[in-house]
Amino acid sequence: MAVTTPSTARIGGGGQNDRFALVSLTFLFFIWGFITCLNDILIPHLKGIFDLSYTQASLVQFCFFGAYFIVSLPAGWFVRRAGYQRGIVVGLLIAASGCVLFYPAAATQTYELFLGALFVLASGITLLQVSANPYVTALGNAETASSRLTMTQAFNSLGTAIAPYFGALLILGGVTAAVGTPEYKIQEAQSVQLPYLALATALLVMAIVFAYLKLPRVTEHEDNQMVNADPGSAWQYSHLVLGALGIFVYVGGEVSIGSYLVSFMHQPEIAGLSEVDAGKYLSYYWGGAMVGRFIGAVVMQKVPAGKVLAFNAVIAALLVVVAIVSTGPMAMWALLAVGLFNSIMFPTIFSLAVTGLGRFTSNGSGVLCAAIVGGAIVPVLQGVLADAIGLQLSFMIPVLCYAYICFYGLRGSHIKES
Repeated sequence: MAVTTPSTARIGGGGQNDRFALVSLTFLFFIWGFITCLNDILIPHLKGIFDLSYTQASLVQFCFFGAYFIVSLPAGWFVRRAGYQRGIVVGLLIAASGCVLFYPAAATQTYELFLGALFVLASGITLLQVSANPYVTALGNAETASSRLTMTQAFNSLGTAIAPYFGALLILGGVTAAVGTPEYKIQEAQSVQLPYLALATALLVMAIVFAYLKLPRVTEHEDNQMVNADPGSAWQYSHLVLGALGIFVYVGGEVSIGSYLVSFMHQPEIAGLSEVDAGKYLSYYWGGAMVGRFIGAVVMQKVPAGKVLAFNAVIAALLVVVAIVSTGPMAMWALLAVGLFNSIMFPTIFSLAVTGLGRFTSNGSGVLCAAIVGGAIVPVLQGVLADAIGLQLSFMIPVLCYAYICFYGLRGSHIKES
């Protein structure tokens, strides 16, 4: 048994093997970031096809992120027994199946089938999250786990930055028939088929690659630094429980903003952009997250992760307030700039929350990934509020999310020995 971290031990790892594993996982983070961000293109697209309200359209995110809540804890159980690498392979295969299901959903133009395909796709992504995130934290020193996970998440953000442009081009801009004709509706639905079949192919190839890669074996063991780590469960650690709530509100706030950005920029008092052009601007939102993660990975080598998290949360909240109280380019660019400060939040909250869990690490990872259900619930709440008082004022919900994240960075993430 080689070098150990506070929560895991590596067998056959260290040095070049660790670096090779991180490079391999980087490609994985990229592809699932690409897939997740396509939802922001699907929402206005399906809203137009099926004449949906904001609340009805938000069911796209509800089904996608709802899978995290349902699947995460069973995924944690599976990974604990099968191992991180097998979890990654099975997750890729399930996600590929979900992408394939988009073909019959588009062929039959059935909204419920679209939602079902999204649920299957998200179930695979959930298993990937449960497997890959703690695996990355284990491949190196515990002190730099936040920095390391932030760096790999930066490539996840690269996928989210590229996806809106290609999604807007291939999905929103892939219709040639005249608006209002029966052919227009058919082409709108079918425009998702080719992109998702291509993604299914990429996921299958990655599953084959990861099945044969010789990655360092990671096993969980008891953490001797924690008091009373032996009895009980992951739920006994307050920093994990509070971290789960932090993941809930962070993913909820980030997804809410991304989900309604196209509609926000489409409004005449903001930018009056077409959906195709607004979809391309989403790349600035997710691209900011990518840039911020590269910066954050360096900063958190020197500055405590909790303080960086609190600082980013405060700035993000202020930017959303600016978007609420102003109009025109100022409102648009303020909301787009939030992505830069969202950047380090997920990996930082995640790594702070799993610190010191010992043999409960995979269970804790499952709890945290279950909390990603915030991406299902918070956008629906904002959709209901947008239908009631208007889209611009409804962005007060993400402001409240960032307020809690600030608290977690400053106080909630402290480990209490029990």
